[in-house]
Amino acid sequence: MTHVCRRVIITLLAVIYCIDLSAQSRRSRPVYRHVPAFGVVKVSVGGGISYYMGDMRAKTDLKFIQPHLALGVSYRLAERFALRGEFDLYRISGKQAGGPIWYNNLSFRSDNPAGYIGLQIDAFRYNDDRLLKPYLLGGLGVTRINPKANYQGTWYSLPPLMTEGAAYKRNVRIAVLGFGVSWKYNDNWSFGIELSDNFANSDYLDDVSTSYPNPSGMSELALALSDRRPELTNLPAGYPPRNDPGNQRGNPKVKDSYGFLSFRAEYLIGTQARRAERRKLKCYY
Repeated sequence: MTHVCRRVIITLLAVIYCIDLSAQSRRSRPVYRHVPAFGVVKVSVGGGISYYMGDMRAKTDLKFIQPHLALGVSYRLAERFALRGEFDLYRISGKQAGGPIWYNNLSFRSDNPAGYIGLQIDAFRYNDDRLLKPYLLGGLGVTRINPKANYQGTWYSLPPLMTEGAAYKRNVRIAVLGFGVSWKYNDNWSFGIELSDNFANSDYLDDVSTSYPNPSGMSELALALSDRRPELTNLPAGYPPRNDPGNQRGNPKVKDSYGFLSFRAEYLIGTQARRAERRKLKCYY
């Protein structure tokens, strides 16, 4: 380990230690008081990585980890339950090159928005004075998919081209399941890490699902992006230069999904007690 690395590690440990001491001192002050859980409203911002699971992802392929951003709000219903809403922007990508069916040569990238409403279930009560608080979450929402492929240096949107000879819905229902751990820094701020899976009611997040279509009536661009095997010059012996219509292109029995690993910061913007006090003063927010 180099001298610079040792200095960086020592600095990080010192910062963490100081933050922890600061948080402990805040907890020892009178201002760190019991807050009724019902009606606590928090906003959150987060970021991290997204990962794709579908027809174009090899099991050991970690090269296509992409960015993810999130904005959210939560309303606490009880000590262990909170209603959550979240808006996400994420990218997913994949390609068959380097995987078990590299000879089909398909690839995609998709920048998508998503939103969901769900329930957070905490392992401990909201007012329990614990350093770390794990929780589970689940919800239902919608994502808008827009798979694209790079062809001769240009990115083309794939849904309008109907690369499998059929149109599909781009507004897709999702079911969200996940878990996380939060750390309360002071009365207003908390931080955490969260892992979630988003199960889509579609097999077309990557524009791949069923079989190669009949090329009759397809445009030249649609045909080129439907079957990209002709771009390869190193096909194994016995493999034709093009896929025949009806050959398997994807696996329609298993729908696509994607996941997030994100770091979050939450800020308390209101409580039931604060709102009651402001109503008495005829001051609303």
